[in-house]
Amino acid sequence: MGELVVIFTFILLAASLVFAMGQKFHQRAVDHEQRKLELELQIEQAKKGQAGARNQDFQQMEDRLRVLERIATDPSADISRQIENLREIKVDGEKVA
Repeated sequence: MGELVVIFTFILLAASLVFAMGQKFHQRAVDHEQRKLELELQIEQAKKGQAGARNQDFQQMEDRLRVLERIATDPSADISRQIENLREIKVDGEKVA
């Protein structure tokens, strides 16, 4: 009978050790997967930020192009007068004589 208690205790200890190790391995796998998903989210956010900056730059260039097209195609003297007025204004807002 004493031998059966020792064998049962040994099997119980071995099973609890296997269970603890399995739980630890599973937790590490879950932590790894969570970290992987967080990094993928950061990558996607960075891509969206870059795309937003590109869209803003593209919009600015498109606006400038429209102004240049209007200047090139509008025969009125009003635009040429506005351009000359802009040339006369310094960066700090003072007029050049």
